[in-house]
Amino acid sequence: MIRVEHLSRVYVMGKVEVHALRDVSLEIPKGQFVGIMGASGSGKSTLLHLLGLLDKPTDGRVFLGGTEVSGLTDHQRTIFRLKRLGYVFQDYALVPELTVEENVYLTSMVRGLEPPEYLQMSDDVLRRIGLFDRKTHKQSELSGGQQQRVSIARAVVNRPEILFADEPCANLDTESSRNVLDLFRQINRELHQTIVMVSHEMWHMEYFDRVIILRDGAVISDGPPDITNGRSC
Repeated sequence: MIRVEHLSRVYVMGKVEVHALRDVSLEIPKGQFVGIMGASGSGKSTLLHLLGLLDKPTDGRVFLGGTEVSGLTDHQRTIFRLKRLGYVFQDYALVPELTVEENVYLTSMVRGLEPPEYLQMSDDVLRRIGLFDRKTHKQSELSGGQQQRVSIARAVVNRPEILFADEPCANLDTESSRNVLDLFRQINRELHQTIVMVSHEMWHMEYFDRVIILRDGAVISDGPPDITNGRSC
């Protein structure tokens, strides 16, 4: 499903080179719920952005679903993201002028689906996440947890091959965070949805099938979550 080979990312800031990611190679099979963890500045979001085609590597190759995406043009990358990937961000990224329902079906409409189809898809996913009765509400009428659930609904409505989540609980309290993570786990189990999520919270490990820990842009640990030892990132 996901394969990266010798992935590196260097940012040039004036005369200074910042090595955000260093020679990372890994594979993530379909249906796995993976946590990417590490201290601030370890390269977590950089890796997620490269896997999700939101940034381009300095060196190395990325394969998604058997397709090498590293060499795609900007237009090809946009189409690939729209048709095959889903994203959840910490700031929700909802359109405040739109209703819950409109935010959810927006990407389906952009993909060219007909109204009866994208309206049905939107209703189905809103029922699944328990927000069908809020579908006519706007962002200002929702709690932070509800807003994040809407962003998750928007991300999964088109049944993406891979769902990427960048610190989705960063702006939520513990209860709302658990609700969001419970929803991720439900989607992962019921839909066999591949999920790659960046987190810095140790207790989030209990939700992951696998944890990849980064330090200074390199992978220092990759395997099942070590919940009992409370390993520090």
